[in-house]
Amino acid sequence: MTPKESAYAMQAERVIGEMKRRNFEAFYCPTKEEALEKAISLIEKGSVIGSGGSATIKEIGLLDYIQEHTEDYTFIDRSLAKNPQEAREFHARIAMSDYYLMSSNAFTADGQLVNIDGNGNRVSNLCFGPAHVIVVVSMNKMVPTVEDAYARIRQDACPPNAVRLNLDTPCAKTGFCAECTSTSSICASFVTTRMSRYPDRIKVILVGEPLGF
Repeated sequence: MTPKESAYAMQAERVIGEMKRRNFEAFYCPTKEEALEKAISLIEKGSVIGSGGSATIKEIGLLDYIQEHTEDYTFIDRSLAKNPQEAREFHARIAMSDYYLMSSNAFTADGQLVNIDGNGNRVSNLCFGPAHVIVVVSMNKMVPTVEDAYARIRQDACPPNAVRLNLDTPCAKTGFCAECTSTSSICASFVTTRMSRYPDRIKVILVGEPLGF
């Protein structure tokens, strides 16, 4: 292993222990291929699955796998919504799904998940609703504290994410957070998940390769 790979493995071992203390079930996978295999192994066949539109979930190939195996899973594809009312109906169905797939904008060395959201559907499903939540997050998103997490998200994650989504926000035009209150803002809700009230409902797969934003 490279020095970085060795460091990630050691760091992940510690973080997994911290997450277990917080009632998260956590795993470490050095590669995105192994992360895909682990995620598939955690999802029971016959399940109804929703997703938060995560770039990470797409990058490891999990979304494609689920959508290609319609005989094994029912995927609620929110992108099929034709209007705001249909979008609300899709989100309501996702809230009652068996598994919700997402990433996390950041996580702390002591095992907390930190996320910023625009509509709030992603963080709301993390907090309550789906029976199981699978979070796939790369080790380069680890930070020392919650305050560091929000700083990382605002500067390193939100500007390129706003560009990806073609949003009309200051950060999409300048690359820097402007503390905006634009209706297009993806920073409406700040949520720190310090523990799971229901043991092992939230399953976290830490990945030793850079993924997402």
